[in-house]
Amino acid sequence: MVQLTRPGPIHILVIHGPNLNMLGVRDPDIYGREDFATVNRQIEAHATSLGMEVRIQQSNGEGEIIGFIQNAYGWANAIVLNAGAYTHYSYAIRDAVADSRLPTVEVHLSNVHAREEFRRHSVIAPVCTGVIAGFGPHSYLLALDAAKNLVEESHR
Repeated sequence: MVQLTRPGPIHILVIHGPNLNMLGVRDPDIYGREDFATVNRQIEAHATSLGMEVRIQQSNGEGEIIGFIQNAYGWANAIVLNAGAYTHYSYAIRDAVADSRLPTVEVHLSNVHAREEFRRHSVIAPVCTGVIAGFGPHSYLLALDAAKNLVEESHR
């Protein structure tokens, strides 16, 4: 059961992994034309509309992403994670997610199953509650909806 860390809104940690700070510039036909700041504003606005508080972090470094996950303890009720390329090989991030014991929604902007073979396997997904992929920046908003439902269902 997920414990609310304090009374008030649901707290969600959103983590963007490597290269996501380059949204709008990096392969816009795959990742979309909206820039990183715009995507983050959409995430914040949607979280607010759901009555949730969100913290958004981004790092190109595996260790820093692990630190974000570990620091979620005591604050976050759930995690939304786009680990980027680390999705496919970072057992360290996988272990951090598992150790957090927080509901975690893995997110991908593109449909990873319609891309290169190596992108079709996630070492992180087995310790996540669910995966949302292929809806561009809207994937994050769907993940926020899912995270909210997961937290609320755990309190019924």
